[in-house]
Amino acid sequence: MVDTTLSVLALLTGLVTGAVFAALEVPIPAPPELPGVLGIVGIYAGYRLVQWADVGVNLLDAVGL
Repeated sequence: MVDTTLSVLALLTGLVTGAVFAALEVPIPAPPELPGVLGIVGIYAGYRLVQWADVGVNLLDAVGL
């Protein structure tokens, strides 16, 4: 279940941080274009999809560590 309070606080933190970066006229440490943002969303969605499907390989176990 998603913790709504945590999600709202994360969004507010992002908004304040973005505003500070804009006010200081420095580039944001994230993709400034929609394709870059969609790439990050895709990475997250793919990660969650693999978790949901319960598939994957533990690389540390695979190499014997």
